[in-house]
Amino acid sequence: MKQRKWMKTTAAIAMAAALTVVTACGNNSNNGANGENGGSDEETITLTMMHPWTSPNADNDVYKARIAAFEEKFPNIKIKQDGVAAAQYKTKLFTLATANNLADIDVVWPGADLDPLVSGDLLMPLNDVMGDFDYVLEDSLPGYNVDGNQLAIPTKRNFVDIIYYNKEYLSQVGYDQFPTTYADFIEMIKKLKEAGITPISLGNKEKWPLQSSYMSIIGQRFAGEDFLAKVVKGEAKLTDPEYVKAIAVIDELTKLGAFNEDANNMDSVQAQDYLIQGKAAMHISSATVNARIRIDNEEGDKFGIALFPSVPDGKGDPQMSSGVAQFGIAIKSGLDEKKKEAALEFLKFFLDKEMYANLTKAGILVPVDLEMGEDVNPFVKEMYELTSHGTAPVFDAVIPTQAAKEFENGLQALTVGRSTPEQVAKDAQALIE
Repeated sequence: MKQRKWMKTTAAIAMAAALTVVTACGNNSNNGANGENGGSDEETITLTMMHPWTSPNADNDVYKARIAAFEEKFPNIKIKQDGVAAAQYKTKLFTLATANNLADIDVVWPGADLDPLVSGDLLMPLNDVMGDFDYVLEDSLPGYNVDGNQLAIPTKRNFVDIIYYNKEYLSQVGYDQFPTTYADFIEMIKKLKEAGITPISLGNKEKWPLQSSYMSIIGQRFAGEDFLAKVVKGEAKLTDPEYVKAIAVIDELTKLGAFNEDANNMDSVQAQDYLIQGKAAMHISSATVNARIRIDNEEGDKFGIALFPSVPDGKGDPQMSSGVAQFGIAIKSGLDEKKKEAALEFLKFFLDKEMYANLTKAGILVPVDLEMGEDVNPFVKEMYELTSHGTAPVFDAVIPTQAAKEFENGLQALTVGRSTPEQVAKDAQALIE
């Protein structure tokens, strides 16, 4: 891969108003340990790190093991972790940002979610060290680059709209292949209901699944992959007819009884289990859960993967999957020199090729070109193939946070008959404007 040339930032780093942790001085408790950061009589540097790696997902285990390996190699640098559930993570991140009180190291998202951190000048530009990460694919970086400053580096490339399906259940109602058109998809839903099989397991307690895993791709199918960007620019609206038709899909699926009745009281992990346990025919979620459903499952062969089908008069490419370069690792601006040096040491260790290789072996798609050897599971290779035909944006990676949250609330209301597609679109669009 060609070496990239990175511009060196000339902007002065803004000093943070308050540090979240007091640096502890004294002898290292690991007497006699030899790390690259020094021996037992050196100062101990404590870095705080906030992340959303609390669920039992394959990639979360890799990340936490990597942190532990870093502390073992560098005994004079301690990582004080603040694990926050994914559903609450962004809210806490933005709350801390408002108070200028971010952790020293933070997991961040690209696009619209990065804006509040950029406007407060809260993240340290990484331009000067990007040469150490020349193996990271360039097309995964722009979402974390603002005005020429690279503010984070992603750990994985995730696709949020994978349909996992039980091959036996679909075959039982006459489908040996997943439907490629919306009409056939709806017909299959009806046949599954008639056979007494719950068509789709949905865990929308956290509210993001309908917004992210469903509407990111359904909206693309109806309105096109550039529609959300046009909405942000004021060139289109969520209330436009083609997008209201997309929202109406959730309404139609609800009225058909496609989801389990307790969908809004079940979280995303429970919904995965619902599929694995044979209680539903399909589950729509991210590529990350490929590990739980197929790779690490003794009965993984019984599940196939597919993308949402084409829709009538749809403006979007039906082969595209909706994805994003996820879990960017960022460093807070304004750290003192010792903390800054320690944080950069962590960044280089955490994001090296070994970590990306471990993620791939665990079934996670990564923003790095790696050899797909014999040790890579066939289910992973199948996922790479399915998602290799272009990437559509994820809803909340483009639409501002407040509007995205309102959209989530509206979609949930839609599933209990307390709203309409038109009203959901109107309420979210009002916050965009």
